[in-house]
Amino acid sequence: MIFAHFLTTLVLATAAFAVPQSLLRIPWGLSSHITRLMQLQYVKVPDTSLASKVSHVQYSTNWAGAIWESYPTGTFNKVVGTFTVPTLNGPDGSAMAWIGIDGSTCRSAILRTGIAFNLQNGVASYDAWYGWFPEYSRSFGNAISINAGDIIKLAVTASSTTDGIALIENMSNGQSVSKHLSSPSYPLCQQNAEWIVEDFESGGSLSSFCNFGTVNFIDAYAYTNDGQTLSPSGATELGITSSQNGQALTSVHVDYGRVSINRGELGLFPRLLELVMSVVTNIYYGSGAIISIIQLVQLRRIR
Repeated sequence: MIFAHFLTTLVLATAAFAVPQSLLRIPWGLSSHITRLMQLQYVKVPDTSLASKVSHVQYSTNWAGAIWESYPTGTFNKVVGTFTVPTLNGPDGSAMAWIGIDGSTCRSAILRTGIAFNLQNGVASYDAWYGWFPEYSRSFGNAISINAGDIIKLAVTASSTTDGIALIENMSNGQSVSKHLSSPSYPLCQQNAEWIVEDFESGGSLSSFCNFGTVNFIDAYAYTNDGQTLSPSGATELGITSSQNGQALTSVHVDYGRVSINRGELGLFPRLLELVMSVVTNIYYGSGAIISIIQLVQLRRIR
């Protein structure tokens, strides 16, 4: 891994804090939390398991994906998701895919873990990391190898508001790593659950956002302290827009057990494919005929 040696200790420098002089050589780091540019619209998403919830479609400068942010404090204790590590295309840039608890309506702490992508001089490298914001995030280093095409399973579990576990499993090579985290100074609220691709900050500004194609979280679920299992369907959907001209840099599609984040706007054929996959997924998981019927109508309209 090209930049793994940069990431062995105190790898991902959080932009909200002054970076120690010894870490200035690190070329990139984490942003603190969501920075919302604008609220686009509110859309009600039919979901038989979450009929009373409302989906808020919004834009951010640095986060794209789905976030549950309509639940009270003390709700979430675990978030999981699986995705295939993307092949990166030029120009050079960086991004990271991760899952986490808190960071949106609860902005004081985030328990999260994920994979960072970097393309430099046409060479791609990947790194697995974990963190409890606002403390520094760290790399798992050489304990796990990550390559394009690997199937990665992520999980974060909050055993309390101040203790948790980050777990990454590479289903393609059988490697796995985990880390117990404790942060008495920055307790979680346990009111947000998210599946995110981030354009993080480095040196006080957003890094160049690499072309990762698509990050497709499947088996994406959030677990609650009262025994519920929630899919992302009905959660807030976030897209990234350029802070310079407001241009949309990502498109997001959310349905039962899946969050798909695309670099750029979807064209006609990819959108048709997305909708077909959604219908098949909803039928397979039995998430309700209403969703499938609505998506079939969308297919008809898009033609």
